[in-house]
Amino acid sequence: MNLTRRTGVIARRRRFRWSAAVAVAATLSFVLAACSSNGSSSSAAASSNSGKPVQGGTLNVSFWMDNASLLCVDPFQVYWIEHRSEIENFTDSLTYQDLANGQIIPHLATSWTISPDGKTYTFKLRTDVTFSNGTAFNAAAVVANVNGWLATKKAVPGAYGDSYITNLVGAKAIDASTVQIDLSAPNASFLQATATTNLAILAPSAYQVSPAQRCLGKGLIATGPFVLQSYTPNVGLILTKRQGYDWAPSTDKNQGPSYLNEIDFHYISDDSVRLGDLLNGTTQIDWPRNPFTVQELDQIKQNGDVLESRSLPGVSYPYFANTTPGRPLSDPQVRQAIYQATDLQAIAATTYGSGYPVVQSVFDSTTPYFKSESSKLGFNVAGAEKILQADGWTVGAGGIRVKNGHKLVLVAPQENFVAPGVELWQSELLAAGIELQTPIIQASELFGILDNPTKWDLFGSYLTRADPGALRGIILPGYATLPGLAKAVTAGDASAATQIQALFTEATNTTNKSVTANAYGQLQDELISQGLAFPLLERVQFAGVSPKVHGFQFTEESFLDAHSVWISK
Repeated sequence: MNLTRRTGVIARRRRFRWSAAVAVAATLSFVLAACSSNGSSSSAAASSNSGKPVQGGTLNVSFWMDNASLLCVDPFQVYWIEHRSEIENFTDSLTYQDLANGQIIPHLATSWTISPDGKTYTFKLRTDVTFSNGTAFNAAAVVANVNGWLATKKAVPGAYGDSYITNLVGAKAIDASTVQIDLSAPNASFLQATATTNLAILAPSAYQVSPAQRCLGKGLIATGPFVLQSYTPNVGLILTKRQGYDWAPSTDKNQGPSYLNEIDFHYISDDSVRLGDLLNGTTQIDWPRNPFTVQELDQIKQNGDVLESRSLPGVSYPYFANTTPGRPLSDPQVRQAIYQATDLQAIAATTYGSGYPVVQSVFDSTTPYFKSESSKLGFNVAGAEKILQADGWTVGAGGIRVKNGHKLVLVAPQENFVAPGVELWQSELLAAGIELQTPIIQASELFGILDNPTKWDLFGSYLTRADPGALRGIILPGYATLPGLAKAVTAGDASAATQIQALFTEATNTTNKSVTANAYGQLQDELISQGLAFPLLERVQFAGVSPKVHGFQFTEESFLDAHSVWISK
């Protein structure tokens, strides 16, 4: 496989880097005690958003390490969540996704219509917007971006933005403030895609720069509230205030230029260094890739800092089944027994603390069209044992069940380290007589293993996007970034494969939201009812924030939105 594509594929999954070694105890409950309807929570929400905004100052943000496998801040190519937060603050998109309800609302486009066949999107554009180099934002600029996306897709196989432009064929300017974007077939996820950082609008001149140079920040001129000043790979990125910015989404508390003069993002891999910088005031936001430990939570609380959190929308953290004939999980009774042997509440509480949300579906709870499957995910180890016994799996040596001379052993490869919650899951399954093996593999081995269904039984994967269409990139052949995984999920059940394909088609080939909601609801039902996906953990983004920071806000995709942020003296 092409190395460029391989890097993009691995990156899209952005596997958990959360440490499973330290169990976050009950003190985490204060983090999630003030949850709002949009899934965000804060340990001091009132104080972080009160007072009269103060102009000026620099916001210092400490991110986890830069992405060594793809050093890139080009909106269309990037997948790294930290970079997407940076891009959120120096670009705008045609539409915006409302944090309160997930609805798509105007941004650079004031309105839009979708043709009855779902293949033509016509956007009316604002006429008062300029790029930071002074050139006008207009229909011709949007056409240049659409052409740029398509050209980058061709030049960089596996570019993350490719998954956002399914069926896109081109665009044309109707007049200076009207643009028509054409698809070859309907794609219900496309409108949401126009609200994402991956389809952010750049100045046409950006696409005269090579994709490799754009990755390094060259030519990234946009319309956002900040301007990209510099990007130094493995070190940091600096944004400066865009003077005259006057076209924020209607939901933004700040309708004018940003209050901050500058944002300095620093890449720091050591969790203790990032936290130390927050505690001593060197940085105002510690944005971890790993959840805070119980000791870190206590330090943050004692220091008077604020804990912010929000579930990341998209695919939660499920393990997908290899149902290839001859493998243990080709047996649907074994798959159902796994659900009953799994105590999701214990996994959440033991791994991240008593206040940590329990996963309820293959999607995180902040994902549009999320449907709780909790009633099918109940813990009942006696029930699991009864299912297995009736299916011919009897208890053998060491408590491991045996059938026709074969032990009930499942192999769940772990990339680089054992993922959070898995060790507890092992012990839970063992109590029902199921042995879960977790061999450590390297990224270079991943495709070879997943392409050979005799080498594995369960594999965990996820994607972050505020649209359930993200799941196509995992389990739908033709869309999946890990083809071996997608093929294996339904290899033992042709009818399930047909049903899943049909539900994705029904969900996306329409502009009727109720049809989409019904199809995605059925899809979640199907995956759990058929035992094809085993959700293990809800994914949550945390941030430690100085009490001097006001106006902190997540976006719908749980990125940092700093346009309304100000710093008290």
